[in-house]
Amino acid sequence: MTIKVGDQLPQANFMTMTADGPKPLSSDDVFKGKTVALFAVPGAFTPTCSAKHLPGFVEKAAELKAKGVDAIACVSVNDVFVMGAWGKSQDVGESVLLLADGNGAFTKALGLELDGSKFGMGQRSQRYSLVAEDGVVKTLNVEEGGDFKVSSADYMLAQF
Repeated sequence: MTIKVGDQLPQANFMTMTADGPKPLSSDDVFKGKTVALFAVPGAFTPTCSAKHLPGFVEKAAELKAKGVDAIACVSVNDVFVMGAWGKSQDVGESVLLLADGNGAFTKALGLELDGSKFGMGQRSQRYSLVAEDGVVKTLNVEEGGDFKVSSADYMLAQF
């Protein structure tokens, strides 16, 4: 079943890259007591994700935070080393927390997995964005097919 507005985000474990190497984070570490703008991409270093999706949230980070967002996070079914390299290549800095959902457990628990096998990509995440307050989904925007419209930073900003 797919997550919906009003649902509690599932418990999950992520990995993020730090200056000291990979660091585990729980769902509570990311979401508890915070308003979080979360977006998901099918894959780091893929065309739309690298040219539009991640850069849009980096560019609009200050505007989102001015609307009351405590943290901005990007999740992808990639390993922590790929996510770390992608963050460096995109000059993300501290603006967006990159979360590796390496085994896709969080993505599957949300019901937002994507079968990219025909493209040689295996199981991935659908492209979406959401705002969660203390782990409860307040807005959810899931893209249709290969679109990039409702999961953008601009679209999210317009929802506040």
